[in-house]
Amino acid sequence: MRLETLDGAAARAVLPALARLRIAVFAEWPYLYDGDAAQEEAYLATLLAGRDAAIVVAREGEEPVGMATCQPMGESYAMVQAAFRRRGLDPARFCYFGESVLLPAFRGRGIGLGFFAAREAHARRLGLQATAFCSVVRNANDPRRPPSYIPLDGFWRRRGYVPRPDLSCVFHWREPGDAAETPHALGFWLKDSL
Repeated sequence: MRLETLDGAAARAVLPALARLRIAVFAEWPYLYDGDAAQEEAYLATLLAGRDAAIVVAREGEEPVGMATCQPMGESYAMVQAAFRRRGLDPARFCYFGESVLLPAFRGRGIGLGFFAAREAHARRLGLQATAFCSVVRNANDPRRPPSYIPLDGFWRRRGYVPRPDLSCVFHWREPGDAAETPHALGFWLKDSL
């Protein structure tokens, strides 16, 4: 198992495999995302068009089994930047961690730790002082929640991240069985110093 931080042409070469990873993992609880390969590749290509974006890829052999993204928040979604500005936070200070996905068979092996370490190292190289990511907010009583589901809150706290209930934004995506995209609230976690 190895982790590589990719950008530019090296990252573009693995976009189809990374799009498949996003679709597979985000189909699970809590995201329940019904993805489309072409749309996913376009999203990742747009991310990589940013000057300072990076993708951390976990591979077993040559096959990607996980990925995590990051970019300066100033190059990220306008709605994310707006959420921070509404709370008096300067997006230019932050590296935004877009997603972290890992196939179930590879979880519990320290890869998530590696994803955070690599993205934080990238943020430091860019001279950014803080990092942030968001996660979908679901009702704890949602009947679709698997009984075996364990939230990642403890893992994130051990990495030094703090939830900010006063910060949120809305993204739209289609859930399985839906004909159209619906709004989903996401809450933020911040680490204010690297």
